[in-house]
Amino acid sequence: MTNRHTRILETLTRTKRIEVTTLADMLDVSQVTVRKDLDQLEGQGLIRREHGYACINLTDDVGNRMAYHYGTKKRIAQAVAQTVEDGETVMIESGSCCALLAEEIANTCRDVTIVTNSVFIANHIRYAPYIKVILLGGYYQGESQVTVGSMTRKCGEVFFSDKFFIGADGFSESFGFTGKDYERAHTILDLAEQARQILVLTESEKFNHQGVVGLVRTENLTAVYTDDNIPQDIEAFLQEKDVEVHKVSERIDM
Repeated sequence: MTNRHTRILETLTRTKRIEVTTLADMLDVSQVTVRKDLDQLEGQGLIRREHGYACINLTDDVGNRMAYHYGTKKRIAQAVAQTVEDGETVMIESGSCCALLAEEIANTCRDVTIVTNSVFIANHIRYAPYIKVILLGGYYQGESQVTVGSMTRKCGEVFFSDKFFIGADGFSESFGFTGKDYERAHTILDLAEQARQILVLTESEKFNHQGVVGLVRTENLTAVYTDDNIPQDIEAFLQEKDVEVHKVSERIDM
């Protein structure tokens, strides 16, 4: 992913739809170059093309959600990947931030074993030469591309991970991080019992939402990686609970 691709995705996050001619002017390149960039991004499932326009995908598919706030999510993933040491075993749950983390680990680490219930993540990094991927079995949720349920829990019981990385749909001070799907949330709670550290990766806007079911309680968290628009009161709350808060810049210079 080039810096120009990131700028295109950042722009589409704000505008949702933009003319090819406008993109070419903004990036100071030819329309031919922009069209080649858009062809690559469309090939990765990050955008869709309309006649003379580029549009962001807004469906719930993990690959599509990776394009939304791509730059912020990528910087979060890069910061988190620095905590992973060669030779470690880590567990990664599903989500766009988590998928980008798995990609970053695959590109920068050696001899790391990734245990995941995300079929998307396993497929996304399937060609990584120095990473071992263990995909947990279970009931398959097609839309989110994850395995959940008692079988997933049983498969996960045999693995002890140094770190467990999860995404989130919302936050509540009375509980902690929350999600939208009961089966997925229950699976995360089960898998978290096998991890030494639990780390959450999420954009700051998720702190303005509250899911319907708990993912991980605040007291069980090691650290949160987010962007610098996290509400100050929530940042202070997390720090009071001895949770490390790591922030990246929300935007790159356009």
